[in-house]
Amino acid sequence: MKVRIHRGTKEIGGTCIELAAGGDRIALDFGLPLDGDAADSRLVPEIAGDDLLAIVITHPHIDHYGLLHHLSGKTPVVMGGAARRIVQAAAPFTGQPLPPLDGPELEHGKPIDIGAFRITPYLVDHSAYDAYSLLIEAEGKRLFYSGDFRAHGRKAKLFEQLVANPPRNLDVLFMEGSSLSRLDDDSIFPSESDLETEIAAHFKVCQGMTMFHTSAQNIDRVVTLYRACKRTGRPLVIDLYTAAILAATGNRNIPQSDWPGIHLYLPKLQAKQVKKNEWFPLLKQHSTNRIYQEQLREIGPRAVILFRPLMRFDLDGAGCLDKASFIYSQWAGYLERGTYASTEEWLRERGIEIRQIHTSGHASPKDLKRFAAALAPRALVPIHSFATEKYDSLFDNVVYRRDGEWWEV
Repeated sequence: MKVRIHRGTKEIGGTCIELAAGGDRIALDFGLPLDGDAADSRLVPEIAGDDLLAIVITHPHIDHYGLLHHLSGKTPVVMGGAARRIVQAAAPFTGQPLPPLDGPELEHGKPIDIGAFRITPYLVDHSAYDAYSLLIEAEGKRLFYSGDFRAHGRKAKLFEQLVANPPRNLDVLFMEGSSLSRLDDDSIFPSESDLETEIAAHFKVCQGMTMFHTSAQNIDRVVTLYRACKRTGRPLVIDLYTAAILAATGNRNIPQSDWPGIHLYLPKLQAKQVKKNEWFPLLKQHSTNRIYQEQLREIGPRAVILFRPLMRFDLDGAGCLDKASFIYSQWAGYLERGTYASTEEWLRERGIEIRQIHTSGHASPKDLKRFAAALAPRALVPIHSFATEKYDSLFDNVVYRRDGEWWEV
C-alpha cells in the first residue's frame, strides 16, 4: 500500500490523505484549511483523474470536507449517515457549496470493501456528531487513521472501549495532535459534565437573558446547554438553523425543536431567507414551539438563547438585554483572529462582558499518550497538528512525513 499526505503533516485543518493499492486509489478527508477560502481552487489536493474510487470523510467539520465541491461530483463520498444529513442541512444556511455526496455510509464496526481496500469505522468521541476513526486494510497492511477525537465528551466511553480493545498489529497510525499546541503535556481539558455544572451555576446568578454562543453543529455542547437550562428552569431559545441541524441527527434523544422547554424564534434575517428560498415546509416542521418578538421580550429575563450574530437586531428590538450576559463557547482562536469583531463591538456598546466557558473537541496530550500506547503501531505518523515537533518526545515509533511525499507502508 502506498500513501501520500496531501496536507496535514504540519498543520491543523485541510487534511487529505491518498492511498493506493492493487491499482485502486481512495482518499481520506478532503478538507478546507483553517484560513482558506472554499472558492480557491489552488487549495485543492492534486488527486488527478476520475478513477478515484471514493473519498472517505471522517466527520462533518469543514476542515475535513470543505473542498469536495471542487471535484467532478462523480466520486462516491463515504461518510456517516447522520454526518451526511447534517452537512446537507447546514449548507442552505451557510452557503457552503456541496457535491451530490452520494456514497456508502459509515457505521460503527461494519467493514466496507472499496476496491482493494477494506475500511472498518470506529465511532469516536468528538465535538462533531457522527465522527469516526478508520482502520484501512489492503495488500496485507493495516493502517489506522484517528481522525479527530477526544476522551472528555459525552461519548467518552467510546474512547475507553477503543483503548481497552484496540485494533492490533498496525503498520501505521496517523494520529491527530491538535491539543499539543494548545495545552501543557500534563494538563487535561474540562469535560462536558464540568461545563454543564459551570454553565448552570452562571444561570443561577444571572438576572437577565444569557446569550450562549456556540456552534449548533456541536451537538454535545447543545446537549450540555439544554441540560444546564433544565437544571435551572430556564427556557432555551433556538433558531431555524439550529432546529434543522438537531433534526438532521435523526436521534430523538437529542434535544429537538418540539421538546418542552425549547422555543423556536425566527430572526428577521432568517425570515428573509425562508421567504426567498421558500423554506416554508421546513419552518412548519419546527413551528410547534415557535415564539415571536413579543414572547421573546416577555421571557427574555429568564431565557437562554443559543446565539448567532444575525440575532443582534432582533434582541435589540425586543428590548430584552437588561442585565443580560454572554457566554462564548467556541475555540478562542476565532476571537483572536477577529472573526466576531462586530459582535464584540456590539456587546461593548451595551456593556455586556464576554465570559468564556468551553472545552476542546480534541484529546489532551495525556489521552493522546494513552491512545498511542494502546494501539502500539510500528510507525506513528503525525497529522493535524501545529506542534508535530513534540511527537517524538511524547510517543514511540514516530516517523515524520512531508506533504506531497509518496511512501510505501
